[in-house]
Amino acid sequence: MKKASKAPKAKALSNQETASFCGQYAMLLKSGIAPLEAAGILLSDTTDPNGKELLSNLFHILGTGEKFHVAISMCNVFPPYVISMIKIGEESGNLDSVLESLENFYEHEESLSDSFRNALMYPMVMIIMILMIVIVLITKVMPIFSQVFAQLGTAMSGLSQTLLSLGSVLNRWSLVLILILVALGSFMIFTTQTRKGFSCLQKISKHIGPLNELFYDIGVSRFANGIALAISSGMDTYTSLNLLKSIVENESIAQKIDVCQQRIIQGDSFPEALKNAQIFSNVYSRMVMVGFKSGSMEKVLQQIAIRYEEKTNKKISLVLSTLEPTLVIILSLIVGLILLSVILPLMGIMSSIG
Repeated sequence: MKKASKAPKAKALSNQETASFCGQYAMLLKSGIAPLEAAGILLSDTTDPNGKELLSNLFHILGTGEKFHVAISMCNVFPPYVISMIKIGEESGNLDSVLESLENFYEHEESLSDSFRNALMYPMVMIIMILMIVIVLITKVMPIFSQVFAQLGTAMSGLSQTLLSLGSVLNRWSLVLILILVALGSFMIFTTQTRKGFSCLQKISKHIGPLNELFYDIGVSRFANGIALAISSGMDTYTSLNLLKSIVENESIAQKIDVCQQRIIQGDSFPEALKNAQIFSNVYSRMVMVGFKSGSMEKVLQQIAIRYEEKTNKKISLVLSTLEPTLVIILSLIVGLILLSVILPLMGIMSSIG
């Protein structure tokens, strides 16, 4: 039998694309369709060029007799977690259920990412707009008032003169200023729309308390959801913890996972190891212990993941509800201060003339 070669390295699938692939495949497998035939059906129904290329590679590899998890791995676009879960599902005979669970997992991931991106996008856009408005006022509006004062036979003084001088400097360095604004815009897009940028922002957030707490809650939610999926698929907890280190994307949680693994090696049960590693709060650690004793640990972990997601969404809503009026007030004060610095002296001159 001809051995299939690995597909060339391609762009990794997004969370939404991964969820969509797993969901469609799960539906076809539940209908009794074999993986090779399912790849052919999806290929015939797909119009997206990237999707066609992926499914064509998958169909070709499966056609050589490779197992489904091997074929998925050789496509070079799926996360390691997906490959490992599919392997467990294939070996345990519940591949369709595992794919369905993966669909829910990556939809949850997409929901978390969207919430966080939206929370970051608004303040970044507002800050850039404030900078642009202030720059326009200083460089374009202030010189007009300066001409009015000159026509009245006087000159600006105090804050208005300082702002006018600043506007002259900004005009001379206008190209640098434009480049800075473009750089800020690019940074905003990079950190909110790309995985690398998101990871970079996480590293920066270590020095920003509230942002660091938000990232931690997101990581714990991912951990709880991921470990629940792994346990339901039949994977042992130690191996599951290894896979989850890369998924949580948080160094603090990754270190606690190491502690958890060490405690398991020393003979602790999984709930005891979780408690000692302090990944969850005491309340949630007790919930896991109760779930372990009652045989419903998977459901308990899923509930914990949902609660952490709700906690994250509440924090984001609170930040936005506070930040929105704060930024508007700051913008109003800056604009008002600039205008008053020229209007009040101008009114004084006009009244003295009258």
